[in-house]
Amino acid sequence: MEKQIFDVAIIGGGPAGLNAALVLGRARKKVAVIDEGRPRNAVTREVHGFLTRDGISPSEFRRIAKEEIRTYPSVSFVTDTVLSIAGTDLQFQIETDQGQTFASKKVLFAVGMKDEPLDIPGLQEVYGKSAFVCPYCDGWELRDQPLVIITKGAELMHFAPLISGWTDRFTVCTNGPDELTDAEREEFRRHQVPLFDSPIRHIDSSDGIVQQVVLEDGTTVPCTGIFFKPELVTGSDLPRTIGCQITKWGAVVVDDFGKTNVPGVYSAGDAASRMHQAIAAASMGAFVAAVINNELNTEAWGRKG
Repeated sequence: MEKQIFDVAIIGGGPAGLNAALVLGRARKKVAVIDEGRPRNAVTREVHGFLTRDGISPSEFRRIAKEEIRTYPSVSFVTDTVLSIAGTDLQFQIETDQGQTFASKKVLFAVGMKDEPLDIPGLQEVYGKSAFVCPYCDGWELRDQPLVIITKGAELMHFAPLISGWTDRFTVCTNGPDELTDAEREEFRRHQVPLFDSPIRHIDSSDGIVQQVVLEDGTTVPCTGIFFKPELVTGSDLPRTIGCQITKWGAVVVDDFGKTNVPGVYSAGDAASRMHQAIAAASMGAFVAAVINNELNTEAWGRKG
């Protein structure tokens, strides 16, 4: 099959990748958006916090975005999985699962993050319906309701005060040792927040709406919603495979301009940030796209001189 040549290969078609494609398309760059079509937020019903699109479904968000981007004919959408990336800056070679090959001057990873398997029985059934990971995205819908918070240690000490802005009716289930100091436990007692460290046996629900959390010691905690901290890894192993540095929490290390330590390779969105919101990812995608475009234009200017 004939190799296709692009200015930028964007790996990932979420908000970061799509907004990057929009900016680069308007800048007259030849772009391939290569995405396997399995977004992390597919389990959720609505996208929130995105101005003019608050409450839209993730699938409709992508449909509208692609419709707008298709105005710019230099952008191509490829439904496929990238298997390997070789080469160097200005000469990257990309191979896909379906046997397609691409050459690209620059690579932008917008691969997002993915959840490790949910090991609490019953959590998968409510995830994205009444159990969520981000209160900025879904806290409004659960405001003033009785909730269960599932996390522990330092994450809990950050998460509990955050959740209290949406409801003061919450219980903490750490699903094992709480990893707190005596002073931290006393803080929860002062705020009258129940805290249980017994492992979670299962979560009872009906049609995706949580009813109660059942602990191994027999305790039942009625609730109408859950917030939990998932274990996350980068949405693709490719950044690590080609030598990109990865943070201890699983994101790609980038500088202030979205550049990785590999020349010609960039990352944007959830894959390169701890701010996992659609609008933040889209903003970062737009910014990094402008950085890439400027670099391409500067390089071309130098060659003509």
